[in-house]
Amino acid sequence: MTIELKVPDIGGFSDVAVIEVAVKVGDTINPDDTLITLETDKATMDVPATAGGVVKAVNVKVGDKISEGSVIVVVEAAGQAAPSPVAAPAPAPAPAPAPAPAPSVAAPAAESSVIEIRVPDIGGFNGVDVIDVAIKAGDTIKVDDTLITLETDKATMDVPSTTAGTIKSVAVKVGDKVSQGDLVITLATTSSPATTATQATTPAPAPQPVAAPSPAKAAAAPAPVATAPSTGKVDETGFKAAFASPSVRKFARELGADLGRVKGSGPKGRILQEDVKTFVKGVLTSSAAHAPAAGGSGVGLDLLPWPKVDFAKFGPIENKPLSRIKKLSGANLARNWVMIPHVTQFDEADITEMEAFRKQMGDELKKQDVKLTPLAFLIKAVVAALKKYPEFNASLDGDNLVLKQYFHIGFAADTPNGLVVPVIKDADKKSLIQLAQESSALAAKARDGKLLPTDMQGGCFSISSLGGVGGTAFTPIVNAPEVAILGVSKSAIKPVWNGSEFAPRLMLPLSLSYDHRVIDGASAARFTTYLGQVLGDIRRLML
Repeated sequence: MTIELKVPDIGGFSDVAVIEVAVKVGDTINPDDTLITLETDKATMDVPATAGGVVKAVNVKVGDKISEGSVIVVVEAAGQAAPSPVAAPAPAPAPAPAPAPAPSVAAPAAESSVIEIRVPDIGGFNGVDVIDVAIKAGDTIKVDDTLITLETDKATMDVPSTTAGTIKSVAVKVGDKVSQGDLVITLATTSSPATTATQATTPAPAPQPVAAPSPAKAAAAPAPVATAPSTGKVDETGFKAAFASPSVRKFARELGADLGRVKGSGPKGRILQEDVKTFVKGVLTSSAAHAPAAGGSGVGLDLLPWPKVDFAKFGPIENKPLSRIKKLSGANLARNWVMIPHVTQFDEADITEMEAFRKQMGDELKKQDVKLTPLAFLIKAVVAALKKYPEFNASLDGDNLVLKQYFHIGFAADTPNGLVVPVIKDADKKSLIQLAQESSALAAKARDGKLLPTDMQGGCFSISSLGGVGGTAFTPIVNAPEVAILGVSKSAIKPVWNGSEFAPRLMLPLSLSYDHRVIDGASAARFTTYLGQVLGDIRRLML
């Protein structure tokens, strides 16, 4: 029987890039073997086979854009369909022995049904960490009660129950990694059999990281595995930050290869399975490969190991683990700082009139329960500057500069667990009041740990404001793949010469960090100068 294997539910994303095709015509595949690897702007995912057989046709290639329902491969699944028709008539002979089994089967259906509750759409992320399990077997729960808490590199989110009932079993524990469609709990509920069937079958299993699919490729692994320890200690931070698909990560784990030291040859520097093999061979065949310290940068520099110090011998200490958000953010910040040639342009903006207008309107808007924040003015002014200087609203893609025609502005939000950057979409289409309301709502979600991954995706330019804390200037780190970020410090009254005398003016310090590969110093100076002009006279926003 010939069947089509299609792209499953991938979290609502469309036109997702195919970055790897793991099968070819003639391959024999099994259920759960990886067919292709997809990449969104924030995550990669393997798409597994839902049936086994011989591949007759491959309908996609690297670089294609596909969506849910797109046909990936056509397989000859001889014998796959047979069990279904045989299983279907099975209930027919049952009437004869019905007196005995009927009570045991029918009674639970009438009073309670056991359903499965699975991980819902979590923004296309796979392998998300479970950091808290709020329930246990035997608990009685209501609709919207929290079952588990998940954490990505930038946010935590609760997974609520969609049905009330009594928990029969819990399928996850703290430390597990889950994806959309994974089973969370089984639940005994009083819903009807028809409803139960619908609820139990609704979630579509999301793509999950699986082992390398091709038996031929897997067969090549044993030789290096025997000597894998000689590849050196794996730096977990570098490993997690490496640009590679889940199947390649699993392959590297099996070989003991440190992905943080592997140079990728795929699109955008992606690490391929062949790159891992090449790295392992190089380590095993070169005596020099044993010399670099574990803290090697992987970019041609071998750094000294991080110093190990027994701090307790100098005085009392307390060990406090970093939050997961800080650990993962730290890896991203280190990568951005090392790989992006940063330059920071410092300037000041006269916001005397802007603040007077903001306070005046603030008094009027109190009746509408609206707080007009300085951030709203900054976002408006930044959008105007991005329109005038479009190279700041761009990203590097190899040797190409991608100029964006949309204006999604991220802003750094300080939370108890670390720094996160929610994104206001289409900021150019929103009023000052709308920007103030949306930024306040997103900041509140960030503090409560309820930001969704989609709340932090798609940013074009970021603003990091320390004005409420203090300081006169700082160097913010560019948030890749963006090319610039604006730092804002605390405003202060300063004497400013107006042509005839010194007058007190409220001056706002600006710190613009930028990627010098894309932006030169003169452009950065023009950008901050124009930004200062707009903030100094907000009437310019109407031009």
